[in-house]
Amino acid sequence: MTSLMPRLSPRLPSSLPDARRRARTGAHALLTACLMSLLALPLSAFPVAAQEAETAEATPAEEPARPPRPAKLMTLTRGGAPLERQFFGRVRARETVDLAFQVGGQIVQFPAAEGAPVDDGQLIAQLDLVPFQRNLDQAQVNLDKARRDLQRLEKLSGSNVAEVQIRDAQTTVSLAEIALDTAEDQLEDATLTAPFDGLVARRMVAAYTTVSAGTPVVRLHDMSELRIDIDVPEVLFRRAQGGDDVQFTAMIPGGTGTYELVMREFEAETAEVAQTFTLTLAFVDTPPTALLPGASSTVTASVMSEGGDAVLLPETALVFDPDRTAHVMIFAPHEDDPDVGTVVRTPVQIEIGDNGRVVMQEGPEPGTEIVATGAAMLEDGQTVRRFTAIGK
Repeated sequence: MTSLMPRLSPRLPSSLPDARRRARTGAHALLTACLMSLLALPLSAFPVAAQEAETAEATPAEEPARPPRPAKLMTLTRGGAPLERQFFGRVRARETVDLAFQVGGQIVQFPAAEGAPVDDGQLIAQLDLVPFQRNLDQAQVNLDKARRDLQRLEKLSGSNVAEVQIRDAQTTVSLAEIALDTAEDQLEDATLTAPFDGLVARRMVAAYTTVSAGTPVVRLHDMSELRIDIDVPEVLFRRAQGGDDVQFTAMIPGGTGTYELVMREFEAETAEVAQTFTLTLAFVDTPPTALLPGASSTVTASVMSEGGDAVLLPETALVFDPDRTAHVMIFAPHEDDPDVGTVVRTPVQIEIGDNGRVVMQEGPEPGTEIVATGAAMLEDGQTVRRFTAIGK
């Protein structure tokens, strides 16, 4: 019977297990190759992305362009380059006076306005004239009485009138005349007028103020000639006294150019602290109308040196190499802006003169602009801006 028959497994050839093993080994190898190929894709892309990130991090951000550095320039000239020094100056009027009444009283008229020009003889202020007019009338009455008394005594002369009484009456008349003159002067002094054409700088009291004699009422500037005071060292002071080898020019903040100055006077004693002399300079030409006393200015003193045909260089214009080769920085202006340019390092041959001056034997031609101060702080090819003055 079929159910009693044992279940027999089909027999496989002896070579079947080896074939299966080879098939499984091939499948495993194929799967491994596919996985490795898939893993290789991101691994190969990762260094590129990392390299791009490193490149982005390594690239610095662009810095904003810095403005050109200011540089003080000079022009090479033969016959000795002028040595220049700058000084702080303060503008002042030819004269500055504080006007005051010679008598006391209450100010009832005060038409002078601060900052307004006044003419010679123009009314500045006036006191109450009533008391002064009253004193004048009283002095006139006293004089009339003294004269009548004198005339009466003179008619009685030779009778009962002594000579001494007549003399006393004459003295009384003289005193009355003096009192009348004084009253007239006081009435005149109660009106304050401008002693010259000027500018009202400041009202020092208010209207209707009662002032005493000598109290300053108005400060007035004589604007007929504006001047500048500067303090200079003793060496320059002596050169300025010696002749025309020292020239002075002034630059005003906000101005458009320079103004020639001449020396008017000087203080004959030095300052206690700085041992300097005060020079008073005047404008040769008419200065700007907006220039007022007290304004600041930059005064340049140019001292002409005696150098024949030589070209003198300031020590601050020289740049030295480690082998002590001297150079100067030539200023090459840009076409679009002549005040901005590039400095070019140029070698020069120099010689130290007997007076300690630096004489250029070979180098740029006269008329060339070079950096006069701080050349050692600049680099070849650096862009600089011409330094003018404070406020310009």
